[in-house]
Amino acid sequence: MKHITKTLFIFIIFFCGIGFAQNKVLTKDEAIIKTLENNYGIKRSRNLIDIADNNQSLLNSGYLPSLSANAGTNYNIENIQAQLRGGESQNLTGAETKRYNASLNLNYTLFDGLGRLYNYKQLKEQYKLTELEARETIENTILQLLSVYFEVARLTENVSVLNETLEISKQRITRAQYQFDYGQTSRLGILNAEVDVNNDSIALLNTQQQLENTKRDLLVILNEPEKELQSVAIDTTINFLSEIELEEFIKTSNLNNVSLLQAESNLLISDYDIKVSKSGYLPTLGLTGSYGWNNSNLPSTSFVQTNTSTGYSAGLNLNWNLFDGGSTITNIKNAQIRLENQQYLKEQLILEVQRDIANSWGNYQNKKYIYKVQEKNVLTNEDNFNRSQEQFKLGQISSIEFRQAQINLLNAQTNKNLAKYDAKFAELQVLQLTGQLLNLEF
Repeated sequence: MKHITKTLFIFIIFFCGIGFAQNKVLTKDEAIIKTLENNYGIKRSRNLIDIADNNQSLLNSGYLPSLSANAGTNYNIENIQAQLRGGESQNLTGAETKRYNASLNLNYTLFDGLGRLYNYKQLKEQYKLTELEARETIENTILQLLSVYFEVARLTENVSVLNETLEISKQRITRAQYQFDYGQTSRLGILNAEVDVNNDSIALLNTQQQLENTKRDLLVILNEPEKELQSVAIDTTINFLSEIELEEFIKTSNLNNVSLLQAESNLLISDYDIKVSKSGYLPTLGLTGSYGWNNSNLPSTSFVQTNTSTGYSAGLNLNWNLFDGGSTITNIKNAQIRLENQQYLKEQLILEVQRDIANSWGNYQNKKYIYKVQEKNVLTNEDNFNRSQEQFKLGQISSIEFRQAQINLLNAQTNKNLAKYDAKFAELQVLQLTGQLLNLEF
């Protein structure tokens, strides 16, 4: 039994020495900054914003003209039998004709029924929607980050508590050994103390392993290399916002909730879609212009052997599709239905967000109350443990009673740690639903 206990002691010291070396504390704000810089999901979202930005640029608007260059050559060889006006005839075998041409062509749509105007506005709104989608990704990633961060902090505090518990249990072995040596107790007291030490050692090792695993989860979100695992030290300080401030956030949640903002953006996009479809009722007016060069080398039967011409040309063309088989009417009807569906989705989303905010607010208040109760419970159990420890030293209570007081204190401390981070995470959920998660420091 002693051999097992000593082995566990050595392993714990080695294990904790690796995991809890003094390192620079990674604050919550620093973790958020690293995540914003390195997280792959956020990087992908930013790339999508860049694509949407390219799509909404003037180069993709349809407002700019198109300019093309054309060039070509043509070579003919043929046998010609020509009848001249003077009555003479002429036969040519293998007569060659060479033609060359080059031109610059300009095309510009002056009016297209306002289709490109509303399409351009639609692309602008699509860019805003992409930004909102990226914001949602960032919010979810930050919430995931802080959830893992707080779990690392909770386990860090639990390891500290378990270390203290183990130290007290080790002192019991020493005390029980002295009592046994002086004939004040039987060997049973030593065995009971060793069993408790072994149980506390195993609990510490399990919690330490959970802590290491959770640190790896944190490093994945931070996109940090695995070699930095042992350098992760967490800030366990928790500050809560005032309930008055949270209630003000709830009042303005309809203006800031990212899901509601996305629904509003989708409504605008659907409305522009209707206007783009209606442009099919109107005519289109286009401008064309060109500058060309043509050169021809003709056979001797022609009056001119070489002909070269250069010049400009311009024109206007009007196109009015008076009836397209009903496709424009169908497109407009479908776009109107999509707009109506988007309105239904927004109304449903408003109800769901209001419900989620009410649930998260109630959950936060409940978690905060539990945390306050657990704080008081720790104070009560600390007082009970201190009294039990004094009585145990005086021999007024048994080791079993002392152990129970020790376990009660351990449970109270770990429950308080859990309640503290549960309450903070509930607060974060309120902030996310009210659209304030990215506007505050933690």
